[in-house]
Amino acid sequence: MPSSIAIVGRPNVGKSTLFNRLMARRSALVSATPGLTRDRRTGEADIAGHRVKLTDTAGLEEGATGSIAQRMRAQSEAAIAEADLVLFLLDAREGVLPIDAHFAKAVRASGRPMILVANKCEGGAHLGHEAFRLGFGEPIAISAEHGEGMADLTAAILAALGLAPKRRVTDAPAAEPSARSLPIRIAIVGRPNSGKSTLLNALLGEERVITGPEPGLTRDAIAADCTWDGRAIRLFDTAGLRRRARIADAAEKLATGDAVRAIRFAEVVVLVVDAEHPFEHQDLAIGSLALEEGRALVIAINKWDLIVDKGRTLSALRRTLKDRLAQVPGIAVTPISALAGLGLDALMNSVFRTYETWNRRVPTPDLNRWLAEALERHSPPASNGRRVRIRFMTQPSARPPTFIAFCSRPDALPQAYLRYLSNALREAFRLPGVPIRLRLRKGDNPYARK
Repeated sequence: MPSSIAIVGRPNVGKSTLFNRLMARRSALVSATPGLTRDRRTGEADIAGHRVKLTDTAGLEEGATGSIAQRMRAQSEAAIAEADLVLFLLDAREGVLPIDAHFAKAVRASGRPMILVANKCEGGAHLGHEAFRLGFGEPIAISAEHGEGMADLTAAILAALGLAPKRRVTDAPAAEPSARSLPIRIAIVGRPNSGKSTLLNALLGEERVITGPEPGLTRDAIAADCTWDGRAIRLFDTAGLRRRARIADAAEKLATGDAVRAIRFAEVVVLVVDAEHPFEHQDLAIGSLALEEGRALVIAINKWDLIVDKGRTLSALRRTLKDRLAQVPGIAVTPISALAGLGLDALMNSVFRTYETWNRRVPTPDLNRWLAEALERHSPPASNGRRVRIRFMTQPSARPPTFIAFCSRPDALPQAYLRYLSNALREAFRLPGVPIRLRLRKGDNPYARK
């Protein structure tokens, strides 16, 4: 009989999304609406070559006897009782809530082996020390929606079940196509009437969505698949994003939320800017949001055919971008005319190049040779008369490139020194135009021999 794994947690932490990810197909309905799943859903998944029985459960909730919430919880408790392993999910964006701690006690009482999983860790979100209060050790950070951290989770599942991998463990499930053949998810975003829908139609070569001079024609995030230069891409046309204070209509509020979700789901965000009114406050706010979410960002300067002095205008735009989005230098800026179909090849080349950079991994030996040189050039400043030692660095993940430095006193390193390391990392390993994460962790080199 295959091993049985139950996925549990409070409502809306991403249980069904993780179920679909491990099943390598969309089996369970997924929605931002809590309580969508009510019954147990089971399926057979492949975990590194091993067949396992996977169970998606309803959110753990308190409820009166006989209520729907109570019956949903009973279903979840039955799944826990039958499981060989329990995956207890938390939402990294919301942190550990009192209800999480309450249900963690109930799961612990079952006596089943458990793995604590922090979901929704895309864009740099992570759980702090509060997760350790649950008594299950350090959570495994994943993004079930983006497939990040799945290799770490798979390794932990195999270890808990006492199994050895039968095939190489990666973040991409074996049943899915290769990363090269998967469509690159591209969200087209910007202010109203900047030309987003026109750009989508131009890339597709057909009138797929309605366009016109009226702002706000697009409300739903429209998805469309196509290929460009042999690469599969999935485009998301989104509603124009205005300042929150100017959004009054209920439909526009929903459309805005849909656009923000598209940014979080995307791998590359193309920010469409009106060349005649470039880099207004909202343009920069949208760009900052994409970078904060850890997405790769490319800027398309649309309506370029209307600009007379193109050279001077482009230079001024790049200076503005360098000053206003200084946290990520080297963002690709491509002039286009979506209506005339000009500059599209250059734009997509920028998208593919930025996407490859966003996925880049640096070998650990190269990273630590660079670290030794960086420390020699500029050693960490002393704090309260004591030196801060950075002993080792590793890159646990890409998408975006994420680095962890192990040091003696993480809290003592000033932000200025972290910026020095980040900028030096970006320059040494050719990481322009994408956000990078540099995190500090107290401890010795975890790979050093004891």
